[in-house]
Amino acid sequence: MSSHHIVREKQEPALYIHSLGNFNEEYLGQLLEWSPTVIVAASEYEKVISLGLKIDVVIGDAKPVQAQENTKWLNLGQNDLATVTQYLVQEEYPAVNIISQESKFDDLVDLLPRINVVLFTETTKSYPIKQGFSIWKPAGTVFKIDIINYFETDNLKQEDNGDFVVIKDGFVSFVFTTDYMFLSELL
Repeated sequence: MSSHHIVREKQEPALYIHSLGNFNEEYLGQLLEWSPTVIVAASEYEKVISLGLKIDVVIGDAKPVQAQENTKWLNLGQNDLATVTQYLVQEEYPAVNIISQESKFDDLVDLLPRINVVLFTETTKSYPIKQGFSIWKPAGTVFKIDIINYFETDNLKQEDNGDFVVIKDGFVSFVFTTDYMFLSELL
C-alpha cells in the first residue's frame, strides 16, 4: 500500500518573494516544501529562477526575454506588500509567507482579518497574534515584540536590549487588549 499526499490548490500558504536578499536557502527550502504557489516581484525574477525555482506568478511590468513557461505576469500598478496581499485575498488564499527586507505590518493591518501573514527577513520570522495566543518554546528562544499597547505574558523575561527571552521550556502566552500583537523570532 502506498501513501499519497494530496495537496489542494491554495491549501498551503502562498510564498511571495518581495526581496530575497541573502535569505537562507535552507529556510527557503522549508517554505517550498509543500509546493506553494510561488509569487515573485519582477525585480527578483532573475535571481529566483537562477536558484532553479518554478515561479507561478510575477508581479510587476518588467517582462524578461527568457520567461518561464506557464508563468503568469501581473501588473498590479504597484508591487508593495499591501497590493500583493490584497491580490492574494481576492484570489482567496488563506495565508501567505512573505520574504522581504522589512518585517513591518503597518500597511497590512487592514488585511489581517482575511489572510494569515508571516513575514520573513534574513534574520527573523514575524507574525501577528490574536488575544489568547500561546506557543510552546524551548528556554532561550528570543522574541522581539512590537510593543504598541500594554500586554502581559508568562515565561518571558525582558532583556536590557528590549528582547524577550523564554525562561524555561514550555508555553508562552500573551494577554493584551488590541486586535493584534506582533512577534518576531530570530531564525
